[in-house]
Amino acid sequence: MDPLQTAHSGPRKKRPRQMGASMGSPLHDIKFQDLVLYILEKKMGTTRRAFLMELARRKGFRVENELSDSVTHIVAENNSGSDVLEWLQVQNIKAGSQLELLDISWLIESMGAGKPVEMTEKHQLVRRDCSASPNPELQKTSPLVKKISQYACQRRTTLNNFNHIFTDAFEVLAENYEFRENEVYCLAFMRAASVLKSLPFTIISMKDTEGIPCLEDKVKCVIEEIIEDGESSEVKAVLNDERYQSFKLFTSVFGVGLKTSEKWFRMGFRTLSKIKSDKTLKFTQMQKAGFLYYEDLVSCVSRAEAEAVCALVQEAVWAFLPDAFVTMTGGFRRGKNIGHDVDFLITSPGSTDEEEEQLLPKVMNLWQRKGLVLYYDLVESTFEKLKVPSKNVDALDHFQKCFLILKLHHQTVDSGRCSQQEGKTWKAIRVDLVMCPYERRAFALLGWTGSRQFERDLRRYATHERKMILDNHALYDKTKVTVEDSWKDPDGSMVPIWARI
Repeated sequence: MDPLQTAHSGPRKKRPRQMGASMGSPLHDIKFQDLVLYILEKKMGTTRRAFLMELARRKGFRVENELSDSVTHIVAENNSGSDVLEWLQVQNIKAGSQLELLDISWLIESMGAGKPVEMTEKHQLVRRDCSASPNPELQKTSPLVKKISQYACQRRTTLNNFNHIFTDAFEVLAENYEFRENEVYCLAFMRAASVLKSLPFTIISMKDTEGIPCLEDKVKCVIEEIIEDGESSEVKAVLNDERYQSFKLFTSVFGVGLKTSEKWFRMGFRTLSKIKSDKTLKFTQMQKAGFLYYEDLVSCVSRAEAEAVCALVQEAVWAFLPDAFVTMTGGFRRGKNIGHDVDFLITSPGSTDEEEEQLLPKVMNLWQRKGLVLYYDLVESTFEKLKVPSKNVDALDHFQKCFLILKLHHQTVDSGRCSQQEGKTWKAIRVDLVMCPYERRAFALLGWTGSRQFERDLRRYATHERKMILDNHALYDKTKVTVEDSWKDPDGSMVPIWARI
């Protein structure tokens, strides 16, 4: 057995750092005078470091106990290039052009060969030979040198996803854990998908994952299996799981959540046709509309259709409040070309509270007279009753809102729309309208733009990094005054606390 492998076996206890020129070892002949090695103890441990130093010296390598200007090669184990560079920065040492940062695999191969082997891309932690790299995108961006934030709100993410094979798998697993109400694993895979979408390169080996946050052991196991086999056995099992398939189908119906899906599954239902034909089941008005317009609602909404809906919303709103701001939010605001619904934030700087309260009911009445409303649920504002900000990152805000199904006629949409049913002249579209006070517009707009993980991380960042609480209503500074006190005027009315970052 290779003696280097035995160094990994069994638990290792941390020992006090030993100092001195030779750490009690006899001197050995130095065969390679041009190389001066320093083995980094970080993530390796004192015992294993001492073992490797002694073994390297026996093989004729010069190994220094302490980092000095004479060192030409730093060797590290289980550290990314960014980890080593950060460590050097703490030591107030600059990584010069002559200093090589190498993975322990180079030293192991060199000792096995009895001489220094060629330093290839797989050995180098920071500077790599682009011509020899199997991953050109990785070389262009040098991600190992650049710190990747654990917060989605601190990362630049485009719509160009280089890691679909991994993120698609993560989203299936996250959805399955959500169906099973396992929030911990659901969130783990959601975070992993989010961070991989931000990478400007494709992951092709486990080495490419070094230094990337939010990749827990369970996540890395899935990545490794996909790299080796091209697919994940866990994802394959989930996609073939009857419970997952049923929940996926049931929750695709507008108005059906996890509790209803669980109930139907336990009752033995597996198809929507069986559910609709069962006389013992009672459906809400929202669920009835969901079944009635199911084919339209599960199909994609194109950007052309979203723009056509936007024109209808603007026309209706401006008929009552000409100075109102009507902003399309959600995925379409983030630049997506397709979605499953269209969200709008409405606010009017010059309107009274009464005019704001009456706007959405007036818009519904107008559309009903025109035969455009297929279903709507108007939720009145509870903003005035709100005492403290919500700590639930997934909670809806307290503004007035309307969830509706709108009839969109095909002639109002250009040729870029999604496919239509043959002979049908209109399509049912899911639309959400939110009415908020003008002074809260910035926070509501941020909250309704998304994405879900971005909003989660933005609020987590505010709490953990800035000692503040952010929601769709305002930003509260916990270091200046208690949230309860900052939330109310002396007379008990609500007042905003603006950002003080």
